[in-house]
Amino acid sequence: MTDERRAVTVVTGASSGLGRGFAERFAARRHDLVLVARRAERLEELAARLRAAHGVAVDVIPADLADTAAPARIAQELADRGLRAAGLINCAGFGTAGAFTAEDPDRIAQEIAVDVTAPTLLTRLLLPDLLAAPHGVLLMVSSTASHQPIPNLAVYAACKAFLTSLTAAIWQETRGSALRVLAVCPGPTATEFFAAAGSTQFAVGRIATTDEVVAATLRVLDRPGGPVVTLGWGNRIQSLGAKFAPRRMTLRVGQRATERAGSRAAS
Repeated sequence: MTDERRAVTVVTGASSGLGRGFAERFAARRHDLVLVARRAERLEELAARLRAAHGVAVDVIPADLADTAAPARIAQELADRGLRAAGLINCAGFGTAGAFTAEDPDRIAQEIAVDVTAPTLLTRLLLPDLLAAPHGVLLMVSSTASHQPIPNLAVYAACKAFLTSLTAAIWQETRGSALRVLAVCPGPTATEFFAAAGSTQFAVGRIATTDEVVAATLRVLDRPGGPVVTLGWGNRIQSLGAKFAPRRMTLRVGQRATERAGSRAAS
């Protein structure tokens, strides 16, 4: 039986930053898209521009992924519109920063919903269609913060560690299929992350541009490979150090790094 639904690539967090960057690059590759984010006006503006520039079909689904019911509504909306996911790019996310004891509990709950619950549930709901696609793509935008616990970024690092671990497990479970599964772990990137976190003070190391991260990610996606890639040689070296060093040492180093960054921002 022929599946008459139109194949699309779903991009969350598409209103800005890496989500917008991936939407632009996949449109240039002639993918029909579904753009998901809270800000409908930004999505509509981007959709109109991508349709005009690349001749692709672009649907918009405004959704607040802090609402745990949002993934099911997105999946239902795709079905109602006769669309099937051949690609899923989970970009939506934000971070909080500072001492855990000073974190706002409501904000933490939203952070976990957006960074963990939403990509997990949306992936589960769309995975059958992704597996059925001739060249399916599942991309999770994680972070170098996923490689170790980080004092003063405790919740964010824990959320990203979950996402990286989940992606690796899905990669193993779906080996032998046509689905390309990847968690990409960039370092600090010039997006709205720092505005959402409330400060740039915890940006340790060079801040990459969104174009750099998107281009490097697509180079990895275009070839067969493992489930996790850390972008940048410096970041890879740091991640290896975090993997093999004693836990107490990585905690001390992480705390000193975020405290130094905070001291520089305050000076």
